[in-house]
Parts: sequence; C-alpha cells; structure tokens
Amino acid sequence: MKLIDMTDHPQPRLYLCTVCDKRFVTKRSLSDHQQLHVGDHMYLCSRCQKQFATEHYLRKHMNVHSSKYKCTACGKCFSSKQDLTRHRRSHSGEKPFECTVCCKRFTQAASLVSHSRIHTADKPYKCSLCDKSFSRSGNLQRHDCHVHSNRRPYDCRYCGKRFKSSQALQRHVYTHTGAKPYSCRHCSESFTHSQLKAHLLKSHNEGTWFTCHICQKKFCYSGHLKVHLRRHEGVKPYVCSDCPKCFCTEGELQHHQLVHCDVKLYCCGSCGKFYRFKGYVVQHFKRCSIKLGYTNVF
Repeated sequence: MKLIDMTDHPQPRLYLCTVCDKRFVTKRSLSDHQQLHVGDHMYLCSRCQKQFATEHYLRKHMNVHSSKYKCTACGKCFSSKQDLTRHRRSHSGEKPFECTVCCKRFTQAASLVSHSRIHTADKPYKCSLCDKSFSRSGNLQRHDCHVHSNRRPYDCRYCGKRFKSSQALQRHVYTHTGAKPYSCRHCSESFTHSQLKAHLLKSHNEGTWFTCHICQKKFCYSGHLKVHLRRHEGVKPYVCSDCPKCFCTEGELQHHQLVHCDVKLYCCGSCGKFYRFKGYVVQHFKRCSIKLGYTNVF
C-alpha cells in the first residue's frame, strides 16, 4: 500500500480572525495573519523586493532564494517542504486524493475538500456585509476585497500605483521589468502568469475555455467573460462621480475620469507635448516622428 504524506491533510482550523473570518491551524499563524490588518508591510526581501507582514514570513520566503527546497525536475524553488512536495506531483501526475462521489482525483487534500462542496452545495463562508455565501475562503476574501473594500495596501515601487492584493501588484511589476518568469513546458517560450495561461489554451489546447452562452465567443479568463456578459445585458455598475456616465469596468471608468481633470500624464518623446490619454500620445508621436524625419521609428 502506498503511503500518503499526512502533512498534506487538512488539520482543524480552530483559530479565527475576527476581521476577515479566515481560520488557522495554529495560534502563531493567526497572529502572523493579523499583521495584514494593521499598519504597513515592514519586512522587505533584499533579493527581490517583496514585502512581508512578519519576519517569520520573510524568513520562510528566503528559502526560495537559498534553493533549500528546489525541484530537481524543473529547478523551481519553494519556501517549504510541503510546497515542494505538492509541486512535484505536477511532474509525476500523482493525484492521491479521490472524491468518493464522482471519483475525480486531486493533487491536494484542500482541493478535494473544496471540490466536495459541489456535491453537497455547502457554502460555509458567508459575507458579513451582504447575503452572498461561498464554498471557498479564498473566494470570500476576493469578494470582500473587490466589492466591499477600497483599501489598496500594496504600492508599486516604480510608479506608485496601488493594488488590493500582492498578486495583482506582482503582475503589474512585470510591466515595468519585462520579466517573464513562467516557461511553457511544451515549447519553452517564456510568459507572465496570465500570458502563459492564454498561450496554453491557444497554442496547445490545454485548459478550459470560458464560452458565452449568448454568442458562443470564447475567453481565456472567467473575468473577461463576466465583463463580456455585462455588455450583452447592458449592465454598467461603475458610475462616474462627476457626470451621469456609467461603465462596464473599473478601468473604463478610470480612463473616462481623466476627462474631468487637468492632469496630462502622457508626454511625446519627440516634441514634449502632453496628453491626457495614452492613445492620443501614441497617435501624435507617429505623426510627430514622421515630421521630424524619424522614418524608422515604427
């Protein structure tokens, strides 16, 4: 009989965070987590500039740079032995956790627990501010962050733009650094995280498309489908505070709001003229470059 690493099985989460209702196995984990709800992120990694709420998280993160837990198959490094164990299953294809209802198998016990709620319709994570319930704590946290909170504690060290999550900040930083840390296992091309997902779908037919039930258009991301459906339904939840105009996305609203301010952030590199919108300065720069004789710019 094959033995399964018991460290990967869920343990009772007895310690509750009274701010966000997230539960933890140990009192120490709860204490570390609660630092996220107070003050700034004070512990900075000197190697990659990532920020952490506690010294404990920073020390754990440094295992990535020291290669203490390194995958011998792909060279990727992890902060803990448990993370490395779970990752190795992506190479071996091992899925030791099986659903007793539909026999679907999973690499992690937590994934099996979340999946089982499909059969029971159990949604134990309830939003304290509205009537919505969720089957996963992560979904509740994302809901609270994006729907009920305007707090953006993570700021970009390059441009000062602020974000609601560290993951969103990291994805944004790639636009400044040009880093593409994720390699395709089929063709070895490199991508950002979101680019890799789209590449696997479009080039290797790996993954799941999200299809519009109205026009059958396909999307790589559920969020893109959600916005697309709003356009079919005419739903525009983002309202301008300076005029009656409404928009489907927060980005469209932010772009529109530049109309109401005198700030011009985009500058032509040839003549120094400023514009409110990026699209305008791009169009102007093409014309300006031709006038100045820079025929090889584009």
